[in-house]
Amino acid sequence: MLLDLPRTGGPLYRRIYLALKSAIRDGRVNAGARLPSTRTLAADLGVSRNSVTLAYEQLAAEGYVVNRDRAAASVAQAPPSRAVAPAPRPPRMGRPVLSAYGRFLVERLSPPPSTSYASRPGLRYDFRYGRPAAQDFPREIWRRLLAARARSRSSESTGYGPPAGYRPLRVALQDYLGRARGISCDADQIVIVSGSQQAFDICARLLVDPGDAVAIEEPHYPGLSLPFAAAGARLIPVPVDAYGLDPAGLHAADQRLRAICVSPCHQFPTGVMMPHVRRLALLDWARRSGAWIVEDDYVSELRYSGRPIEALCALDRDGSVIHVGTFSKTLLPALRLAYVVLPRPLVAPFISAKWLADRYTAMLGQEVLADFIASGHFERYLRRSCHRNAARRKVLIGSLDRYFGDRVEIGGDDAGVHLLVWFKGVKPGDLPAVIERAERSGVGLYPVTPYYSTPPSRAGLLFGYASLTESEIQAGIRRLAAIL
Repeated sequence: MLLDLPRTGGPLYRRIYLALKSAIRDGRVNAGARLPSTRTLAADLGVSRNSVTLAYEQLAAEGYVVNRDRAAASVAQAPPSRAVAPAPRPPRMGRPVLSAYGRFLVERLSPPPSTSYASRPGLRYDFRYGRPAAQDFPREIWRRLLAARARSRSSESTGYGPPAGYRPLRVALQDYLGRARGISCDADQIVIVSGSQQAFDICARLLVDPGDAVAIEEPHYPGLSLPFAAAGARLIPVPVDAYGLDPAGLHAADQRLRAICVSPCHQFPTGVMMPHVRRLALLDWARRSGAWIVEDDYVSELRYSGRPIEALCALDRDGSVIHVGTFSKTLLPALRLAYVVLPRPLVAPFISAKWLADRYTAMLGQEVLADFIASGHFERYLRRSCHRNAARRKVLIGSLDRYFGDRVEIGGDDAGVHLLVWFKGVKPGDLPAVIERAERSGVGLYPVTPYYSTPPSRAGLLFGYASLTESEIQAGIRRLAAIL
């Protein structure tokens, strides 16, 4: 038998195996054809019989050759290269490959949006909003608590956890929310989630059917509205003014709303606070309409004059409000820990949906956070963080006033970790060029436009300040003034 052995390919037996396999796959040796005996082929090739035997064994193992008792090897009737190909599937008769939910993700979120907290290389003065002050995080305290939990034999972090969350953490949150946010609830009404984004997604899946109307603030945080849109809801924008969302706009919308998404304690991105009279009007509207209110309480603890304003949930007497809080802004986003305070009828379905989503949130972080809150470290850290952020905010406002004066209008209340600044004399269409020039100078700027359904008629930028030092804030605004 003539075989053209490859010059490369490893040991001799493997080169024989490759030559035979190639002959079978190319059809030069037909299916069912008898192969020479190992002794004969070894003599033809001038090699040892052992090399041919090893090659045959490999071919047999892969289905190219069949060995029968006391008979020479033969090529398999249907070697792998000649296996019958499956018949092509008939067309799906117009059925889409993806569900409506999947098509929404492809159209609106493909590729997924980059997080607004990711660092951009080369920016010395990055005014990216939403990032906490990582340099202020009490790493040593957290390290000690983490080490203690990792050593503890009673830790539950090595096994499966309850979908509702680590109960001592829920009890600690029950006490904390009563003191800091005025919320009276049971620990059983609190569910721990992997970030507020998961809370919004589960709320959307539980509350709306395709075609239901859901009111959103205009402008608004897309991470809150997009899960409802993906669930098939019709989004109804309700304008935000200097006092937040006006409940009168809900009547003007002339829609039977299934839910409304609001951030009353620090509206994003404007930073304004909804006054007490509007909160009561919103709750009255929800009671009469039967709609749910999803409250995004994302950064309300960081208030720099007086005590934090009580949550909308604290005023709710009818079980209309779903309160969502997060530790991503106050501690670290990498913890992926947030919580939901639920009206009692929603507790069981929400826990079931959480179980379907990811079974449970990682336990070790929950255990450490429970110790961090119960020991008083969290509230002490918040007080220090408020003091530092108040100083940064003051420096930012002072720098804007120094370099721009009455050419800017600063929006928002005395809270949060960012400012919305409107630039007079700058056209909205000029902002991309300004942002590009600033980036070349090492300054990161971010427009407010993406948070509006209809682009605003003036040029606005969001300035986050929590992750910068006071000197960095001053230098960054000075560079921006030179650009403008």
